[in-house]
Amino acid sequence: MAKIVAGLCTSHVPAIGVAHDQGLTEEPYWKPLFEGYGPARQWLEEVNPDVVILVYNDHGTVFSLQSIPTFSIGVADQYKPADEGWGPRPVPVVEGDAELSWHLAESLILDEFDMTIMNEMDVDHGLTVPLSITCGHVDKWPFKVIPLAVNVVLYPPPTGNRCYNLGKAIRRAVDAYDKDLKVVIMGTGGMSHQLHGPRAGLINKEWDTRFLDDLSANPERLKNIPHIEYVRETGAEGIEMVMWLVMRGALDDKVKEIYRHYHVPASNTGAGLIILENE
Repeated sequence: MAKIVAGLCTSHVPAIGVAHDQGLTEEPYWKPLFEGYGPARQWLEEVNPDVVILVYNDHGTVFSLQSIPTFSIGVADQYKPADEGWGPRPVPVVEGDAELSWHLAESLILDEFDMTIMNEMDVDHGLTVPLSITCGHVDKWPFKVIPLAVNVVLYPPPTGNRCYNLGKAIRRAVDAYDKDLKVVIMGTGGMSHQLHGPRAGLINKEWDTRFLDDLSANPERLKNIPHIEYVRETGAEGIEMVMWLVMRGALDDKVKEIYRHYHVPASNTGAGLIILENE
């Protein structure tokens, strides 16, 4: 049977992808950040998952303000890197698992989550930067990927509780899949940052650290954080952290924290990474 064995959350800052692609990882500004990714890459290589369910948000590439679903899932065999205005990233095409995707779509919809089914979609930095963070420079991604996009761009985004319960529904769906697959789920985005206005550059390290602590030990607190607290304490874009709760909901109630990394700043963002395994 398929099984979710672990979860990983990471920020998906676009400038991290640029630094990775242009060979800037040893530059003084970027080196401390990228050095912290080494243990995560080693861990993922050792776990060697068959499939990664990657929870991210589209940044106006596939979904415009004309149509933004709250939750959507890719069911294709392949997903090309998106052109976000300066050409697609020079990274491999993302290989999907259409059979598992359709199983998830059916299970989640019958479990009363209204998923938008995406037969075609390009994937932007929200998905490809986490892959680069965890895999490095590769000719082919070492596992199949199922993209699951969450609206955190247009108000109102889903609540943390809704995202947490979506994770639980994903866990039920994977547990019911009759193929022997090792699955890792990733949540992406955040941490504290604001990209515009008088508060641009806001970083709240104390809040970020407590979020990481409670992601391991007290997710019940996190799922009840209201939208306004994310905005007030972590900046307008800090709301992306609700996607980390999808990952957490898909794991056991009690988990083992394997690794964490936090660095400030990464392009005016508090960049975090955490790995949790089911006990």
